[in-house]
Amino acid sequence: MQDGLMLIISGPSGSGKGTVVKKLCGIDDFALSISMTTRQPREGELHGKDYIFCTEEEFFATRDSNGFLEHATFSGHYYGTPISYVEEKIAQGMSVVLEIEVVGALQVKNVYPDALLIFLVPPTFEELRSRLKDRGTENDDEIERRIRRAKEEMEELAKYDYLVINDDIDTALEEIRGIVRAEKLKPKRSQSKIDIFFGNNDK
Repeated sequence: MQDGLMLIISGPSGSGKGTVVKKLCGIDDFALSISMTTRQPREGELHGKDYIFCTEEEFFATRDSNGFLEHATFSGHYYGTPISYVEEKIAQGMSVVLEIEVVGALQVKNVYPDALLIFLVPPTFEELRSRLKDRGTENDDEIERRIRRAKEEMEELAKYDYLVINDDIDTALEEIRGIVRAEKLKPKRSQSKIDIFFGNNDK
């Protein structure tokens, strides 16, 4: 069985990455990475499905033993991506999807160079602004702050492997699936196939 890969999807708020990731992880050979967090479960959230809920002591123990691909603090709570869960799914042939911001994505790339980085954006900044307004969850100042943040994130685009324009969810989804299929055919990800070809599979 061919190993899976680690797929990191980033993009500004309003890019639609949450919807794309949700649809992607509904496909059999994709799995969503589950983060460890010290915050309390919200209504309907399940331990081991939505998050791995833990105490601060448990979180710090994992961090201090280098058990996270990346970790961060948000609203007074700790969040981290456990290496063990990701590697287990990859060994099972799954493509593990991480939806994380640019800073965290680049942290992961440093730790796990084979990670595949995809940046998702709407067709234009005007479309991004329109989507943020349509959500109705931010005021004008907050929307403009998110637009500025999106422009800052775009400055790191050259460090990503692929750019996907999310004008249509289904099209963006197929483009990402095509990227993953192509990546799995690269020789650096196909050592087991190469070994079989040369008769080295018994080593």
